[in-house]
Order: sequence, then C-alpha cells, then structure tokens
Amino acid sequence: MRIISWNVNGIRAVEKRGFFEWLKKENPDIICINETKAEPGQLSAVFINPPGTSYSSFWASAKKKGYSGVAIYTKKKPDDVRFLGIPEFDEEGRVLIAEYKDFSLIAAYFPNSQDEGKRLSYKLAFNDAILKLCNSIVKKGRHFLLCGDYNVAHTPIDLARPKQNEKSAGYLPEERAWMDSFLAAGHVDTFRHFHPGETGHYSWWSYRSRAREENIGWRIDYHCVDRDLLPKVKSSIIRPDVTGSDHCPVEIEIKSIS
Repeated sequence: MRIISWNVNGIRAVEKRGFFEWLKKENPDIICINETKAEPGQLSAVFINPPGTSYSSFWASAKKKGYSGVAIYTKKKPDDVRFLGIPEFDEEGRVLIAEYKDFSLIAAYFPNSQDEGKRLSYKLAFNDAILKLCNSIVKKGRHFLLCGDYNVAHTPIDLARPKQNEKSAGYLPEERAWMDSFLAAGHVDTFRHFHPGETGHYSWWSYRSRAREENIGWRIDYHCVDRDLLPKVKSSIIRPDVTGSDHCPVEIEIKSIS
C-alpha cells in the first residue's frame, strides 16, 4: 500500500499545474492533501471524483474561506471518516481520521506557531490532542498512520540553517520538545528510521532567494506510525522531484494491511 501526503498550498492552484494528471500517473492507494484552501461546494466534480480514477474523496474545510483544510483521496473506502471532534481545531479543517479494518489513517495539518510564537499555545494544544488521539488508538490495540505537515523541523539536521532559525516558527524549543515527547511515547518518525543521520532531505522551501534550487529547506512533512506497525513499513521517502507547491510530497509504503 502506497500512501502519499502533500501540502499543495491550495488545491485549486495545484490543479492548474497538472495535479490530477500527476495523481493518475502516480496512482497511489491513498493521498492525503494538506492546505486545500477550499471546501467541496467551491469545487467542480473533477476535484471530488477525479475522472479516470477510482478515488473517493473526503474533506475537512475551515470556516474561514481560502484557509487551511485537509482532504483524503482513497481507492478503498474507509469504514468511517470523522473529524478530530474538538471544535477549535475542526473549525480550521485540520484533521480527518479515516478508519480502515486494521489501522487508523490520520491526515493532519498542524498549525503554524507564527512569528514570535503568536499561535504557539494553540499549536501545542493541537499537538497534545493529536498525541492523545494516537495513544488512544494504540491502547485499543489498533495501528495508526499520522501523516501531514507537522510544521516543525525536529532536529538540526531537519533544516538547512538551524543556527539562523533558533527563534523561528517551526523550530522553537517548545515545538521540538513536543516532537521529542511524541516519539518517546513509542511512536516512530518513519523517514528518520530509514534515513538516520542523513542531511539535506527537506520537504519545504521558501519561495524566496532560490531556496529550492539551492536546497535551503526544512523537513516538516512526516509519516509517523505506532511502534508495532513499523515492521510492516517497507519504505519512507521524500519526493523533491515533484513540483507545484512550496512543499513536495512525502511517501510511505506499507506491506499489506487492510
């Protein structure tokens, strides 16, 4: 099973850059979209049921127009799809939870803590709600896959210029400490599991100053799983070859799981 996660920075914008042609060619089993900046009522049928494919789509949209939002395109219909169930986060369209037979897929768009940490408390509250959710899934004897834009570079090797960004949103001590606690709870950053200590792997680049061309980026998009699911994970990669957004897709392959 191939699962892709991609912050497209506006699904209507990326559609104009060939997103659905790319999706048909890639043909993943599931793709989770972050920052759709749209709700289904604003979109044509192409976005809901992409022609020439067998995908069904599910959406969580923000009350604020053109902001945030996540979506899931999946070939196999889940048993259930729900929101996080916390109004302050659901109203920003930040989470979709798709329940399959043996695992829960969580598509999440984590908040940005913003300059000077203006939304840091909001983000940390969201993070804690996600950790609680993941822990509860494991406690029930199920697996989870948490994918999306976490809006944090965890360690110095996860961004090109750590020293210059020590006070920047996405690299604040509190954000990184939460990631420590998430992994300490028994959960796994799958990319780091397969690529320990490797530098130069990023999933987001500023549009400024040729950052992408010079690979001055941040790794802030993740696929994390519970520890017991890890033996079924075959690979976890970043796809910088795919353009169309300031983020690139991240991809995971899991052995047969329903």
